[in-house]
Amino acid sequence: MSTSNGRGQVSMERNIFAEEHEMFRSGIRKFLAKEVVPNFLEWERNGIVPREMFQKAADNGFLAMAVPEEYGGIGIDDFRFSQILGEECHRIGAQSFIMGLNIQNDVALPYFLRYANDEQKRRWLPGIASGELITAIVMSEPGTGSDLAAIATTARREGDHYVVNGAKTFITNGINADLAVTAVKTDPTQRHKGISMLVIERGMPGFERGRKLEKLGLHGQDTAELFFNEVRVPVANLLGEEGKGFGYMVANLPCERLSIAVGAHAAARAALEWTLEYVKTRRAFGQTIASFQATRHALADLRTEIEIGQIFLDRCVLALNEESLTAEQAAMAKLWCTELQGRAVDRCVQLHGGYGFMTEYPITRAYADARVTRIFGGANEIMREIIGRADDL
Repeated sequence: MSTSNGRGQVSMERNIFAEEHEMFRSGIRKFLAKEVVPNFLEWERNGIVPREMFQKAADNGFLAMAVPEEYGGIGIDDFRFSQILGEECHRIGAQSFIMGLNIQNDVALPYFLRYANDEQKRRWLPGIASGELITAIVMSEPGTGSDLAAIATTARREGDHYVVNGAKTFITNGINADLAVTAVKTDPTQRHKGISMLVIERGMPGFERGRKLEKLGLHGQDTAELFFNEVRVPVANLLGEEGKGFGYMVANLPCERLSIAVGAHAAARAALEWTLEYVKTRRAFGQTIASFQATRHALADLRTEIEIGQIFLDRCVLALNEESLTAEQAAMAKLWCTELQGRAVDRCVQLHGGYGFMTEYPITRAYADARVTRIFGGANEIMREIIGRADDL
């Protein structure tokens, strides 16, 4: 796939997609045009994407695609489909919508596929695949930030139950979630080795939702505080083994960070394309803004960085499919793409002039949405540490 300005090829050919991927892209574009574009601004105002959108996405084959057929899924474990979904959602500026789907597809689902036993898979995977059960990853706490080993939420064993106490914050899908994959300390005397993963379900007594948090951007994404007050969770809801939770989280971070990188890169490309269209029509001093050398050079720099980033990102996607993507490579992708996103949307807002400050323009919303990507999934300072330590710096 390439694009051209009529005088020569601008974007390099991407050769990582097959015919089925392009058919998938076409289907997503039709779905977004029908279901998302007419409603997205209302979701932004309401601060939440309706639950039924998860089911509609599932009905069209865009949700939890890796769930095996025996559990109601389509059994396609190919990250390129998630990549395309992210690219198309960001192309129309629907960042809040794709965030919720990404949690289901790329962040929560691997925990169920890798660590759930047969009984748990039978209990949960059909609902995850159909969109009837919405998932959340519940790690962050008010006082821990990126230091997951320091979490304070506890789960003490009492017979056939764990009793959970604690608080979590910044939880994506926090209001909508039916299944909260929650990091808890089953052994508070330990750091990494004391962490386990419990699935806490909607309706369990003592499991309460706090505020739907007001954010700088991603207004349509429900982000919440969660509270656990003597919540009795069956031992049957333990994912994997007790005390292995930190290792499980670390194992899934490359996929999560690559998902963030895909979205950030797609957002940068969308910002560039919106701005290219804008500067061709906006006039100043008797000529289009696009005719100024400063404009051309600024956009040329962004185009170059975006193209270079695309090549590395596509290679990382193929490496993830081959299970060879390293933590360091995923950190590089997350670091580079989110920093690029920040630079791109900032420069593109500037080129929109005063209109870049008006929320009716997608570039304005993209500017607000972009800031958090350098923070979540591990702050970019942590990404630099991961990369630096790998080089024994």
